[in-house]
Amino acid sequence: MGLVTPDYGLLFWALLSFGVLLFILKKFAWKPILQALKNREESIARSMRLAEQARAEIEKLQEESKNMAEKARQEREREIAETKALREKLLAEAKEQARIETQKMLDRAREQILLEKEAAKKELYVTVAELTISLTEKVLRTQLKDKEKQQEYIERLLDEIPKN
Repeated sequence: MGLVTPDYGLLFWALLSFGVLLFILKKFAWKPILQALKNREESIARSMRLAEQARAEIEKLQEESKNMAEKARQEREREIAETKALREKLLAEAKEQARIETQKMLDRAREQILLEKEAAKKELYVTVAELTISLTEKVLRTQLKDKEKQQEYIERLLDEIPKN
């Protein structure tokens, strides 16, 4: 039972040593330890605030980045739409211009054809008239060699002329 029973002398010296140690710690080490703990707590709190601020800044930057990306996408889509509209407009204008030019060319070709047709008709008319006159002259020379036949022919022509 000797191990379980307290020895009062040992207990006294242990308490006295503990008290002196506590006094020395309180006098010299307690304030620096508390100050170090307080400094550490403030440092941790400051780090937490900075981390929170950094997180908030990162979130803000991410949001701004998303907004900028969305604006860029919208701007790109708008520019693509404008480019497509401009392309369609230019194509339509080019088609219309080509149609107009084609129509002008066709009109000029038709006009040229008509002019050439009229010229050919006139030339044909002149040629036919010359041939007719030539043939008529030859026929009349052969058939109207004598005066009597000439007189009969002239009278017949005069009878065919309508009288007013």
